[in-house]
Amino acid sequence: MASTPGPLTNWPWKKLGNFKYLVLAPWVIHSTYSFMTKDETERDVGNFLTFPFLLFRMLHSQIWISLARYQTAKSKHRIVHKGIEFEQVDRERNWDDQIILNGLLYYIVPIFYSKAARLPVWRWDGVILIMLLHAGPVEFLYYWLHRALHHHFLYSRYHSHHHSSIVTEPITSVIHPFAEHLLYFSLFSIPLVATMITGTISGGALAAYLTYIDFMNYMGHCNFELVPKRLFHIFPFLKYLMYTPSFHSLHHTKFRTNYSLFMPIYDYMYGTMDDTSDTLYETSLEGKTETPHVVHLTHLTTLESIYHLRPGFASLASGPYAPNWYLWILWPVTYASMLFTWISGSIFTVERNMLNELKMQIWAIPRYSFQYMLSWKIDSINNLIEKAILEADAGGVKVMSLGLLNQGEELNGNGELYVKKHPKLKIRLVDGSSLVVAVVLNSIPQGTTQVLLRGKPASKIVYAIASSLCQRGVQVVVTSKDDIEKLKLRLPKELWSNLVVSSSYTQKVWLVDDAVMTREEQKRAPKGTHFIPFSQFSPKKLRSNDCVYYHTPAMAIPKALENVHSCENWLPRRVMSARRIAGIIHALEGWEEHECGDNMLIDVQKIWVAALRHGFLPLPLSHI
Repeated sequence: MASTPGPLTNWPWKKLGNFKYLVLAPWVIHSTYSFMTKDETERDVGNFLTFPFLLFRMLHSQIWISLARYQTAKSKHRIVHKGIEFEQVDRERNWDDQIILNGLLYYIVPIFYSKAARLPVWRWDGVILIMLLHAGPVEFLYYWLHRALHHHFLYSRYHSHHHSSIVTEPITSVIHPFAEHLLYFSLFSIPLVATMITGTISGGALAAYLTYIDFMNYMGHCNFELVPKRLFHIFPFLKYLMYTPSFHSLHHTKFRTNYSLFMPIYDYMYGTMDDTSDTLYETSLEGKTETPHVVHLTHLTTLESIYHLRPGFASLASGPYAPNWYLWILWPVTYASMLFTWISGSIFTVERNMLNELKMQIWAIPRYSFQYMLSWKIDSINNLIEKAILEADAGGVKVMSLGLLNQGEELNGNGELYVKKHPKLKIRLVDGSSLVVAVVLNSIPQGTTQVLLRGKPASKIVYAIASSLCQRGVQVVVTSKDDIEKLKLRLPKELWSNLVVSSSYTQKVWLVDDAVMTREEQKRAPKGTHFIPFSQFSPKKLRSNDCVYYHTPAMAIPKALENVHSCENWLPRRVMSARRIAGIIHALEGWEEHECGDNMLIDVQKIWVAALRHGFLPLPLSHI
């Protein structure tokens, strides 16, 4: 929103929310009906293809979003070395409004202007006219309109909304108030109206021109340099006819230079070319390789999780993961991606963050959760994890935390497999178990005297939780004699008195592993029970109406942690899993030991105090 919003700031369909696409429905139905019922000589193919073209434009936009987010997570060619936050993602959520507006006008104009109906496929004279009119009137008028929008009166009411984004993404290019978009549409219509008047318009030229505008808009707002230098060596004059991402980035960081649309010639002509444009282009293109201090290694979860990753759909990535019924429409893409990841052995970078001077990245194994359950996939998954560890070690990464199922006891002994296989590793592996235990212990409501513990007794996390609670005088209830005997094998005799076997399920605090607790047990829980998971995945909430379900072990992150604009799986905004935080604390504290294998190598209280000292906080009840 602009600092002082002016008239026609909001889009007419803002209140419709995600139902805004319904404004196109009558026109899509009408064009389809007309195409199907009219005689072949009277059909308007262009009008019928309007909706597919709108879908193509959305796909084109999404490709740029995914490409830019993937590149800025790993590329050395970043231009502005700052991050974006949730506020920007929310502000840019309506990037598709301009496509809806264009669609409405494409449907309506032919009804009132016959020369815009039943267009030929292609006309070269019309294409040349569009090119000339864009390079001349459109670029010239845009330059001066843009300068006018930077006058304090218009800037505060309209254009400041766009400039709220200092670090740009491709979709930043189309984030403007409604009134501003009307001006831009009028401007870009000049070549199209001229070809309609002269009778040289064609459907192909119209589509090509709009695709060109989208392409240049999105490219210019990428926060990484991608235009090759040799292009300007071969065609020196192109520097006046085609801008680069670094050229336009200077406009967003300095505000008073580089006003041109796509052709910098007008900035050269009127003296508004930024003196550092060429230097920034050179340095961004050359780039500088950055080695992260910490890498968190995760993997895909469900088939639809690809859309919830940061390079996926920005609107989905910016919220906790939840199944969305409308994603079934994309099932061909979903299953194609599954096939690709099944074949692919390439680990990919998902996210890049900063905490003061500490640099962090998230890497993902191209495998889904269900694949970790297949015995015949264990070796190949372990090979991928090992590959990631060795690559990080060779690159100078200090710590790697193993997330989700990448550190399973059955898979690799909580990461111990790799330490034994490569004893000279410089990188430190962290499974995060100590902080998981610390978070669980500090989540138990004060005054609790008895808890039900549902997990595998051989697990070091279960043992550590049971040991800590027994030392505090809290009774630990298990449901079978076999479980209690296994715990007694590891616990000192003086703590046995706090171990209880009971199948009454009357306890009000349950510490649970989602893979162990059954649906029937959950249904037997008394009203008001607190379910506190210590597993990587949350149990299904069968009693959400009368019980309290906690998140998987996690903490709120400090304000100093930058470039956080996506959610970690199902966790809320600016909340991070304990396993991921453990790797960060390991690096910040400079601890030299690995934290993996069967034993709890880091003192639970020690890591909890360290996490609090570095600004990580327990989740308030409002986050549960």
